[in-house]
Amino acid sequence: MAITFANPSGLPEIDVYRQVAIASGSKLVFIAGQVAWDTEGVTIGEGDLAAQVEQSYLNIGTALAEAGGSFDDVAKLTFYVVDWTPDKMPPLLEGISRAAAKLGVTPTPPTTLIGVAALDAPDHLVEVEATAVLD
Repeated sequence: MAITFANPSGLPEIDVYRQVAIASGSKLVFIAGQVAWDTEGVTIGEGDLAAQVEQSYLNIGTALAEAGGSFDDVAKLTFYVVDWTPDKMPPLLEGISRAAAKLGVTPTPPTTLIGVAALDAPDHLVEVEATAVLD
C-alpha cells in the first residue's frame, strides 16, 4: 500500500479520519469533484444529503477503479457542502457509512469540508473530490 495514515500526538484525534497521509507511491491520481449523478447524468437523492454523499462516494470508487486503484489508495478527500451547518454532519456521515459498506472499505484519509453557496446544479447538495496515490 502506498499510503500510511497517522494521528500525530499534539493534534486532536478525529474519529472519522486521520490528520496525516504519508504517501510513498509513484502514481498520483486526481479525481474531479463527483456529484450524485448516475451513469445517465441523473441526480440521485434529490434533496437527500445522505443519498447524494453515498452516490458521490460510489462515483469516486468508479473513477479509482478506472485508474487501477481503490479507496485504499485515497490520500485526501475534499467535501463541498451547500449551505453547510453542523446539523448536516449526521446525514453526511450516514452517506459515507452506506457507501463504505457497499465498497467494503473504511475510508479514513485526511478530509477537508468546505461550505459553499452553490454547486454546478441547484439539486446538487454535495461534491466530493479525491487525490489518490498508487504504487
